Amino acid sequence: MNLNLPIVALARHGETAWSATGQHTGLTDLPLTERGEQNARQLGERLRSMSFDRVLTSPLRRAHDTCRLAGFADRAEVVPELVEWNYGDYEGLRTDEIRERRPDWDLFRDGCPGGENSDDVARRADSVIAKIRSAPGNVLVFSSGHFLRVFAARWMAVAPAMGRHLALSTASLSIVGYDHNLTEPVIRLWNDTKHVNI
Repeated sequence: MNLNLPIVALARHGETAWSATGQHTGLTDLPLTERGEQNARQLGERLRSMSFDRVLTSPLRRAHDTCRLAGFADRAEVVPELVEWNYGDYEGLRTDEIRERRPDWDLFRDGCPGGENSDDVARRADSVIAKIRSAPGNVLVFSSGHFLRVFAARWMAVAPAMGRHLALSTASLSIVGYDHNLTEPVIRLWNDTKHVNI
């Protein structure tokens, strides 16, 4: 692996009341819990040893507050495409509640009535990836779990549904980048939480 190639660090937002209970939180703009705030600060400590040319954040409060508490708000660009998956009619529900209505439901395969499907999210991810690749340098991105899972799949130019295999914890750090050259996108680190209080 060529360590001189640019990286994109992916920071999932800290804990919210709904992430703690497993409720699908798309566009509902929830604040971080006290533990979410603490873990966002610890994520910031972890990121301080890294150098970033650009910082991008979702406009949603949980991601933007994570960015701020991690110490990057003063240089962050708010990117609307970084918002979480729109869960539509399933907003606020847990997976087991959704499967009471629809036993075989799979987010990445079926999407959400009244919301987005994986191709919709992939189009947004592709837009952000194109923006990142248009300018050289290391980038730090603050966003939400399901969006970042699709982002990683699209970074590697595979189907967005591959994101189902890439679980993410709150306040986790992941890194995508390249192997030998810019034509070989890879995941370099995934779902690292050693810096947070679980």
